[in-house]
Amino acid sequence: MRTALVAKLLNSKANAADARREEIPSEAGRSTGRRTPLQERSQETVQRVFRAASGLLASAPIEEITTSRIAHAAGLSIGALYRFFPDKQSIIDAIAVRHMDEFRAEFESRLATLNFSDGPAFLSTVIDAFVTFLESRPDFRAIAFGRISAATRQRQADPDAGGAGVVKRFMVESLGMRDLASLDLKLRIAIEAGERLFAYAFEQPDAASRDCVIAELKRLLSSYLFPA
Repeated sequence: MRTALVAKLLNSKANAADARREEIPSEAGRSTGRRTPLQERSQETVQRVFRAASGLLASAPIEEITTSRIAHAAGLSIGALYRFFPDKQSIIDAIAVRHMDEFRAEFESRLATLNFSDGPAFLSTVIDAFVTFLESRPDFRAIAFGRISAATRQRQADPDAGGAGVVKRFMVESLGMRDLASLDLKLRIAIEAGERLFAYAFEQPDAASRDCVIAELKRLLSSYLFPA
């Protein structure tokens, strides 16, 4: 009887420790404002939140989307959602980062099939690919411009991140530019200007007007990054 009681006590402590470990956010979780899932079931919960939030972003004004509404669409209790996401903004930021990582991975997978000898042509291809990416992902389009938190936006504005990272890699590896602080500053300025012009382009009333803005965006950034 005593042995059984000791075993039961030890199992209880082990289960409690496992539960605490599941709920402790990793460093990555702390930096993004959400908990990092450690078990398959927890990861599935996070994916359900992403799918529900993306569906709502694609179909409803962002102001009308709440954590309660996301939890309901995901078939979760609000408590289950809050285990991984402290608020709506953390969900929006996570979705934005996922899309930017997806865009970079998709474009880099195409690099082996592309052959460019000049910067403007390469930049034009990156911009066209990003426009297509935005068109096919209405959830990302709803948050890409002005809806991402300052902290997440700052990380994504790093010259080595996202689409800018692809351009920088081409400039250094294919054009032989030196990887200096001055190049990073140029890319940061290009990111700031490009983001505002992308937003302006997608505010246009029709595709023709948007394409005109995109064409000017290409000319502006090409002349700045690749002066003749």
